Amino acid sequence: MPTPPIRTITLGIADPHPLTFATIKRVAAILQDARTRYMEAGYEVQTVRLSTRPVFDDLMNWSSTDLLDYTGELQRMLDDLGLGFCSIGTAHAARSDFPLDRIELVADLLASTSALNATVHVATPYHGLRTDAALPTARVMKRLAAETQEGFGNFRFAMLACVEPGCPFFPSAYHSGPDSLAIGLQGAGIVAEALRTLRGDETSPLDLVQISEVVKTAVIEQAKPVVDRAQEIAPAHGLIFGGIDLSPAPLGEESIIDAMELCGYGPAGTPGTLAVAAAITAALKNTGLPGCGYCGLMLPVLEDATLGRRWEAGYVNAHQLLLYSAVCGTGLDTLPLSGDVSAEEVAHLLLDVATLALRLNKPLSARLFPVPGKRSGDRTSFTSPYLTNTLVR
Repeated sequence: MPTPPIRTITLGIADPHPLTFATIKRVAAILQDARTRYMEAGYEVQTVRLSTRPVFDDLMNWSSTDLLDYTGELQRMLDDLGLGFCSIGTAHAARSDFPLDRIELVADLLASTSALNATVHVATPYHGLRTDAALPTARVMKRLAAETQEGFGNFRFAMLACVEPGCPFFPSAYHSGPDSLAIGLQGAGIVAEALRTLRGDETSPLDLVQISEVVKTAVIEQAKPVVDRAQEIAPAHGLIFGGIDLSPAPLGEESIIDAMELCGYGPAGTPGTLAVAAAITAALKNTGLPGCGYCGLMLPVLEDATLGRRWEAGYVNAHQLLLYSAVCGTGLDTLPLSGDVSAEEVAHLLLDVATLALRLNKPLSARLFPVPGKRSGDRTSFTSPYLTNTLVR
């Protein structure tokens, strides 16, 4: 099997905001070296990314105007050094002392930049769920839908619940602690190939235990060389290795849903889907490799072509995907919603995600796409190569 694409090499830095040009130049050089080393070993590296401490913590006393000026300057520095992805961290809104009127500023920061990603954390095991944070978070999603081209700003924003720092995947990534390196694979193809081999000529549903075993074996085989190389690169630059997020990220026709349906339990969304999701997730959780982030299934409607088709056909909806998240991965990811959905309706959906995360003490997020100018039953018309098109619901 060919080497799996590396979706992201993510460097988390301990330097506080405001970041200097020298700091970002150092980051860019490390990431370029890491990219080169992987490419020399035969890997496709799709992106390199910078994850930072939460800007709202470091610069809590700065005015909105000063923060906007700073993020504009940060964007210019990133452009100068060729870095297209930077997380400015999460707004820790679950904390009772976090000013909720600062949340909507996130929309201003993201709408005026192109490389920056940010999140709002509304629930943690320590602080619980701050219900009042859901509505201003929903308003950020509504504003990004209206104020960025094709609503694509919501690709760079999410609500978080119980998500620890150190995840390599965006927009969830944020950092704390010493400088570190983390890896995220585009791993849907690994799972699909393993299950395709297991299925062979079999016509009945595959045994769930066997599903877990063959996926675990395949993931270890493909991911361990990636980990070994990261454990060489990180200390060479004075970094720690933060781990690998084994979530089998899909992209377009490289679909995790195609992999799941190879198990023989019917189209995604029909009975048996939850059992298959749990079996695959069990494999990802038990590899023995140093993990970080979610390490569970990612089910992004607008990034997985087959999932987009199942969504369009009515096999899956928001709450079914949330059900699957109870046993697998990331929560609700890139859901295309009607452009006229109210902020209150979005907030209620966010509360469902956060409540499930808190009850299960597992990381979940919500990246929702109210689609400008589209209503339920309309078809999306995204031009981004990162998104597939499907029906709005």
